[in-house]
Amino acid sequence: PSEMCIRDSSSAHPRPVVLVHGTFGNSVDNWLGLAPYLVARGYCVFSFDYGQLPGVPLFHGLGPIADSAKQLAAYVDRVLAATGTPKADLVGHSQGGMMPRQYLKFLGGAAKVGALVGIAPDNHGTTLSGLTKLLDYFPGAADVIGHFTPGLTDQVAGSDFLNRLNAGGDTVPGVRYTVIASKYDEVVTPYRSQFLNGPGVHNVLLQDLCPVDLSEHVAIGLADRLAFHETANALDPAHATPTTCFS
Repeated sequence: PSEMCIRDSSSAHPRPVVLVHGTFGNSVDNWLGLAPYLVARGYCVFSFDYGQLPGVPLFHGLGPIADSAKQLAAYVDRVLAATGTPKADLVGHSQGGMMPRQYLKFLGGAAKVGALVGIAPDNHGTTLSGLTKLLDYFPGAADVIGHFTPGLTDQVAGSDFLNRLNAGGDTVPGVRYTVIASKYDEVVTPYRSQFLNGPGVHNVLLQDLCPVDLSEHVAIGLADRLAFHETANALDPAHATPTTCFS
């Protein structure tokens, strides 16, 4: 894997962090803000690309989500082998916060993951019109893909994929779940559909921490320092500090 650091198991943050980009995102652009933020705080950070379509560069997360989860499973195995650690933590934005739940539930990921942090994840789906609003943030994307790609239709509320994923409960034992949402999210609506139910779940609404935070779906993952601070709190709850408008 292409890592931003390697740390041994005696470091302050022994579990590596795997960043999982969102729909139309990629392993670099999605994490220009959060990756250095975590590295500066001593985390070993990895990122990868998934859900690629043939002939479509840069814009990923568009393939069938069940296949993307298999890509995540293989990548986590590589990270654990490279770092010599038994578990990783996952941080995902948008689809990247939801897709890992397929890995945790159906592909053995729960034994290899300590925490999943979802930033604006579409855990219970959204509307196709909401997903196509993402096109406005990625110039050129509409020219190279059709709207009805598997990675989009799998995310529509009521899809077969989401029905299977959420049947029997949102969570699996042994994993700590955090969801960080904004009430101004215009892609995953209603925003409360992002939240999870079950043991080991911490749902966070940014405006409860700072009422003047105006981040929408893209900004919350790319640039929001409150979301970054809450992510760090979720990864190291023993040393969490309050998140405020000045975080």
